[in-house]
Amino acid sequence: MIVDGMLQFLAACAGTIGFSVLFSVPREHYVRCGVIGGAGWLVCWTLIHGFQMGTIEANFLATVFIALASRISSTVKKCPVTLFLIAGIFPEVPGIGVYRTIYYSILEDHQKSILYGRETLGIAIAMVLGIILVFEIPQKTIHRMADIKITGHFKKSI
Repeated sequence: MIVDGMLQFLAACAGTIGFSVLFSVPREHYVRCGVIGGAGWLVCWTLIHGFQMGTIEANFLATVFIALASRISSTVKKCPVTLFLIAGIFPEVPGIGVYRTIYYSILEDHQKSILYGRETLGIAIAMVLGIILVFEIPQKTIHRMADIKITGHFKKSI
């Protein structure tokens, strides 16, 4: 399972970096975007395969992780959060679910089409709610979290 997890992480990192190139993220942020996307995917994959959690719940928690990591990274690097969030969320996007929904609709297998459609919609809603939840955290709190990350302790603000 550890080897599978490492391979999942590396594949998600590579995919996220590739998407970062297509999304015109500045070069100096490729690695950070890759790590955020890879770690987010690893959170989701571990929750599903290691803890037998449902895909919707796992995607919600992974999205919360990705959005939080993106906000902290944007504060640390002093750049827009969308650079990290859009690239980092790439592995979580339920593209295969959309494909399967349409595929089974064309085959007129309505039960499978509805099953995949509901799951895909659930994942999409969970992702939106995860992003909204993290963006409700005040920026002042994110700055404090970034200060802890950089220095290892709180900085006193004057």
